[in-house]
Amino acid sequence: MFSSLSEKLDKIFKNLKGKGYLTEQNIKDSMREIRLALLEADVNFKIVKNFVAEVEKRSLGQEVMKSLTPGQQVIKIVHEQLINLMDIEGFEFKVYNNKLTKVMLVGLQGSGKTTACAKLASMYRKKDIKPMMVACDVYRPAAVEQLKVLGRQIDIPVISMDTTKVLEIAATALKQAEREFANLIIFDTAGRLHIDEVMMDEVVQLKKLVKPDYIFFVADSTTGQDAVTVATEFHNKLDFDGLILTKLDGDTRGGAALSIKAVTNKPVVFVGTGEKISDLELFYPDRMASRILGMGDVLTLIEKAEGMFDAEQEEKLAKKMMKNQFTLSDFLQQLQSIKKMGPLDSIMRMIPGLSNKLPADLKIDDNALRHVEAIIQSMTYKEREKPDIINGSRRLRISKGCGRSVTEINRLLRQFEDMKKMMKKFSTGKMPKGFKGMPDFPLQ
Repeated sequence: MFSSLSEKLDKIFKNLKGKGYLTEQNIKDSMREIRLALLEADVNFKIVKNFVAEVEKRSLGQEVMKSLTPGQQVIKIVHEQLINLMDIEGFEFKVYNNKLTKVMLVGLQGSGKTTACAKLASMYRKKDIKPMMVACDVYRPAAVEQLKVLGRQIDIPVISMDTTKVLEIAATALKQAEREFANLIIFDTAGRLHIDEVMMDEVVQLKKLVKPDYIFFVADSTTGQDAVTVATEFHNKLDFDGLILTKLDGDTRGGAALSIKAVTNKPVVFVGTGEKISDLELFYPDRMASRILGMGDVLTLIEKAEGMFDAEQEEKLAKKMMKNQFTLSDFLQQLQSIKKMGPLDSIMRMIPGLSNKLPADLKIDDNALRHVEAIIQSMTYKEREKPDIINGSRRLRISKGCGRSVTEINRLLRQFEDMKKMMKKFSTGKMPKGFKGMPDFPLQ
C-alpha cells in the first residue's frame, strides 16, 4: 500500500535533507515533485493543489528557512498535512455490551462488503461483543451462501430468509437480534450502482426501517478516483457515517484513502489489509501518514503482536532465552505466531528505519517460513530439545520427512546455534566486537 508514493517522496526528501540550507527555489522545485507524486498516486487534483499550497506556504515561513535542519522541517510539515488530510476529527465507532448497535454496509458490487461484514463481526467478537450478520444481498448469486460460509468459519450467526423482500428480512433480523440479546447486528446489503434509482431507493427504505447507528460505505481502494465519485453519490443519498477501504494490500496507488475524507467530509474508519478474516484494522491517520513517509508504523506492529502472542508464554520464553535454554520447539512456536501476523513484507514495512529502505516491489516468499517449520516438525521431540544429537543419519531422515535438502537442515541448525550464542552474549552483557545483528534465517 502506498509503496510507489512512499518511494517517490523518499527520493524528494533525501534531496532536501542533503542541502545545508534551503532557498525559495529549492522548496518550489520540491513542491512541484510532491505535486506530481500525489497526482500519480491518484489523489484528487483539487486536494493535491490545496495540499501543496499549504505545505509550500508553511515551508517558506520562518520555521523552515531559519532552521538548522530545514529538510527535516519540511518532512515534518508534510507529515502534519497528511494527517490533517485524513483526520477523523474525533469520530469513534462505539459498540456496547448492554445494547444493540445496528450497522449497515453499502457500496458497489465487488467492493468487498460481504467479507468486510465478517471481518467487522469477528473483530468485535474478540472484544466480548455478541454479533450477528444479516444477509440482505438477495440479488447477487451465492451472496447469501457466501455470508453463511463466512459465518460458519468464525462461528457467528447469519440471519437469512428464502425471500427477495429485503425489508422483510431486516424486520425479522431485528426481532431475532433482540430475542437473542445480540450487541451488534451488521446488514450486508446488495451492491448497487449510484445511478440505479430503484436499487438506491431500496437501500434508503432499508435505512428508514433499520434506523442504523452507523452506515459504512465500503470502497475498493484499487478503483482510485472512481471510489471518490461513487462515495460522493452514496453520501448524498444516505449520509453515511464513515468508510471501510478494502484491498489496501493490493496493487493500489492509495489515492482514494487520501481523497475520500476531504471530498465527502466523512472519515475512513477501517481498512482491509488482506484476505484473511483477521485482516481488518482501525484506521489511524497519524500511523498511515508515517507509513506513507517511510517512517514505519510501530504501534500497529505492536498491536498485531499483542493479538498473536500470549504474554505469559512470552515471559516464559524470555526467561529461557536469558538462561540459554531456548529450543527448536520454542523457535517453532515463535514462527507460528509470526505467520499469524500477516505477510512478512507488510510486517517489515512497519519497522521504523527499515520501511523506507525496502524496494517498492519487495515480495518476501512466506513459503520460506513454512520450509523452516517443516524441517523442525520433521524432528522428534528429543531432537528439537537437544539439536546436538542430530547426526548425519538423523539429518537424512529429517530431509526425507520434510522434503528439504540436507544443506538447508545444516544451515538452519548452524544459524540456530549462532542465535543461541548471541542470546547468551546478550544475557551476560558481553557483546562481541563488530556485532552487526541477528543471523539471517533462510527467507528464500
